[in-house]
Amino acid sequence: MIERELTAAASLTLPNGRLNRDAVGWMRQPLLDTSGIDGRHVWGRNKRWEYWNVITPTHILALTVSSIDYAAVHEVWIFDRATEQVRHRSISAVGGKATLPGSLEGGPSRARAKGLSIDIDEVDGGTRLRAAIDGASFDVVADLPAGHERLGVVVPWNDRLFQYTVKDVARPASGRVAIDGTVFEVPAGESWAVLDHGRGRWPYDISWNWGAGSGVFDGRTIGIQVGARWTTGTGSTENSFYVDGTIHKISEELHWDYDLAEWRRPWRLTGGGLDATFTPFYNKQSATNLLVVASRTDQCFGRWSGTFTDAAGTRIPFADIVGFAEDVHNRW
Repeated sequence: MIERELTAAASLTLPNGRLNRDAVGWMRQPLLDTSGIDGRHVWGRNKRWEYWNVITPTHILALTVSSIDYAAVHEVWIFDRATEQVRHRSISAVGGKATLPGSLEGGPSRARAKGLSIDIDEVDGGTRLRAAIDGASFDVVADLPAGHERLGVVVPWNDRLFQYTVKDVARPASGRVAIDGTVFEVPAGESWAVLDHGRGRWPYDISWNWGAGSGVFDGRTIGIQVGARWTTGTGSTENSFYVDGTIHKISEELHWDYDLAEWRRPWRLTGGGLDATFTPFYNKQSATNLLVVASRTDQCFGRWSGTFTDAAGTRIPFADIVGFAEDVHNRW
């Protein structure tokens, strides 16, 4: 497919709240004003969130601050890679609130609930991520290196339902994790952060795949960003491959081959110059069923390996790139 690359700032929405068709495309930096996703024109379909994932040699950290109009959904998740012990707190509050900026980096993100606090702040040189639950916390800075490109994509189902996503992979991370009074370093050069920034209005029933990976192979910084199903038929994809700060856009739907019943079996992703194998080591499973609202997530963490062939025909191998791949179904 042919996707338009946007290079100038634009508003995601028109004054009436509908999709601004001039904003449809992909970009190398977050260019869009998304302040129109505010619940004033359309209530009940707005989805706003910030999700950060940080993988260190010893732990996997995740936080979510989100609003789906009628509820606030927040989560802090801390995983010990050696013992597979989990510290976790998730809040789904009907009528709850979240502090989220109108546009990416337009202000802080905050969540406060019983036994949980999250703060996301832009600081010199990057983004500071702080989260605390009973007995555990982390304080991490995701650096934003000069020239680092970040994939932004607008996915249009129609003029009323659409999503703007920024998928930012391979952000160098550093900081600390504290668990029951024991402090673990998040070592620079060995730790990586990934952002999923979302603003849009979604269909009620939707399924998707998302995968990401970050690391260094053969002296090159590698980032993997792949997705599927939710973009089918829209003319947009969220697929790309990142090398040393530069995004190589993949304007093609990828073929995903995996079996959740045997999730440890290697997953295969092919298409658009990418030939990748993902080998999971842990499955973060979650499910809720409140009849009208329900969700099911299998987020598998593991290692990516394979090759990517760019538009010039250059073949780029990679191996042992740690990340995740997920299968999600939401009714929301």
